[in-house]
Amino acid sequence: MRVGLLRAERQRVSAGVVRRRVLTSLAAVLVVPVAVGFTSTATASAAPVAVHAAPVATQAPSGATIHHVDWLSDRRVALWVNSPSMGVPIQVQLLLARDWNSKPTEKFPSVWMLDGLRAQDNENGWTLETDAESFFADKNINVVLPVGGQSSFYSDWVAQDNGQNYQWETFLTKELPPILQSDWRTTQTRGVVGLSMGGTSAMFLAARNQGFFDFAASLSGMLTTTALGMPQAVAYAMSDAGGFDANAMWGPPTSSAWEEHDPYLLADKLKGVSLYISSGSGTTGPYDQPSGIPGVSTNYAGMGLEILSRLTSQTFATKLNKLGIPAQVNYRPSGTHSWPYWQFELHQLWPQLAAAVGIEADKPVCGTGGSIAGVAAASPWIGDCLTPEYSLAGGTVQDFRFGRIFAKSDTGTHPVAGVIGGAYQAAGGPAGPLGYPTTPELGTPDGRGRFNHFEHGSIYWTPQTGAHAIRGAILAEWARQGWEGGPLGYPVADEVPTPGKDGVVQGFEIGAMYYSPVHGTHRVQGMIMGKYAEFGYEGGWLGFPKTSEIAVKDGGRFNEFEGGNIYWSPLSGAWAIENGPIFDAWKSVGYEAGRIGFPISDKFVIPGGVQQNFQTGYITLIDGKAEVH
Repeated sequence: MRVGLLRAERQRVSAGVVRRRVLTSLAAVLVVPVAVGFTSTATASAAPVAVHAAPVATQAPSGATIHHVDWLSDRRVALWVNSPSMGVPIQVQLLLARDWNSKPTEKFPSVWMLDGLRAQDNENGWTLETDAESFFADKNINVVLPVGGQSSFYSDWVAQDNGQNYQWETFLTKELPPILQSDWRTTQTRGVVGLSMGGTSAMFLAARNQGFFDFAASLSGMLTTTALGMPQAVAYAMSDAGGFDANAMWGPPTSSAWEEHDPYLLADKLKGVSLYISSGSGTTGPYDQPSGIPGVSTNYAGMGLEILSRLTSQTFATKLNKLGIPAQVNYRPSGTHSWPYWQFELHQLWPQLAAAVGIEADKPVCGTGGSIAGVAAASPWIGDCLTPEYSLAGGTVQDFRFGRIFAKSDTGTHPVAGVIGGAYQAAGGPAGPLGYPTTPELGTPDGRGRFNHFEHGSIYWTPQTGAHAIRGAILAEWARQGWEGGPLGYPVADEVPTPGKDGVVQGFEIGAMYYSPVHGTHRVQGMIMGKYAEFGYEGGWLGFPKTSEIAVKDGGRFNEFEGGNIYWSPLSGAWAIENGPIFDAWKSVGYEAGRIGFPISDKFVIPGGVQQNFQTGYITLIDGKAEVH
């Protein structure tokens, strides 16, 4: 759950009453009492044991497909996966393993990072609230970050609620794995780490899907869902976090589904999983703001929630001990329910996670040399090296914590990073059509954007448009017209082939640039572009543009196309004139400069033929004969 789970007034009044009642009833039934100030580390067994469960067989294809992919950096990617069970595309972000670029045939284990109760729809809390991206940069593991699922407990719900059709367990354990394995070089060796709601889910997902996870960590999780008062506490939290009804999740508290998702009752199914459990005490810790009352921080909600986590974690750990299931259990002497503590625990659990999935915990030694060393020293923002130098596409590359440096004898040595680095990766990197960089990242003259030039193109970025590659004939024409300072502005999309026709198109802020082998490269923009869209772009009767926009009288503009023209003026708007008798008749009276002016309609059907209206007249076409009126 995010910091600030409950609003301040609720914390002090109604929420406090509910929690006091819940805690009182729980204290009567839990095996281990509240242990504020307990020793910082305890174990349910003598020491954690990393046991590798046999990999489960790959699930049969479930019908899940990739909707689209957004590269956010060279090793951070957002997948949008069409989920058959949920009926909508689900975003999953990946932090790719350290050696992803340098060892392109290698496959990697994964760790799945589960969010808290207030999970957002745009980004997983682990990258939004912690240093997870930079922390995992030197780890040889693929990090899987599901996005969304507020109040879902990452489970399959019995009913839809609040506009959501939650089937998270099916998505995570059946639909997503084949895609990760086939397309993203991910093995079946997996760990899962969750905080708060995600900690509860990490344990029951590992138990309900035996052999799926080799490691499971609960950070401040609620590790029983059926003890006296717990269903009510869960229901209250879900209602507060998004207005969800817990009955839609697992039915009423008497339903067996509550027991089927209770980590405490499923504990015996966790044999063979390397387990990590942590919780604070609820008292003021190093990352809290004191309230003035000894031991009490200003994070009132986080205090109560962490006490609840501590109670349930102790009970869960005690049961594991009785079952002879080893676990690393950390009862911290202070700390509330908040992100800085979960970031701390992520760093603490890493060696155990690394051992469980069979990779080294420490980054291998690497160094820099030659021209790359000079560029790295001059670019301290790029961080420390992650890999040795390696050869790629006729040059040399080295990966760093926050980007890569590329060196080639005829292009120089240049860093590429951030979102531009993601667009470069999406375009195939130095082995793709752009080739090696020829400049470092530079600012545009207008101060809005950034760019890198490459051997065969460029990548431009602004906060509003994102990062997009431009190359070939489109780049040449865009540059001729003034780059980003010209009539089209910045690119808003990558170049794509035109459907069913030999050509390409690229979208810009003010329009698009089209290329065809026959007619070359031309821009279409503004209201003329709107009218072009009405008729199906290049796939309609107008075909490809033969000119860019040309100025005519009274501030008017037109584009010539294969099948006709589109004219626009401030007074008349944008209208298309098809090549043929009507156009020829209009030409005979001087086009827009003649006696009937600009068109004010497209052609339309009349009895016996068609008609098109102009500012001061009209043209009819009846029985193949055009007349100007």
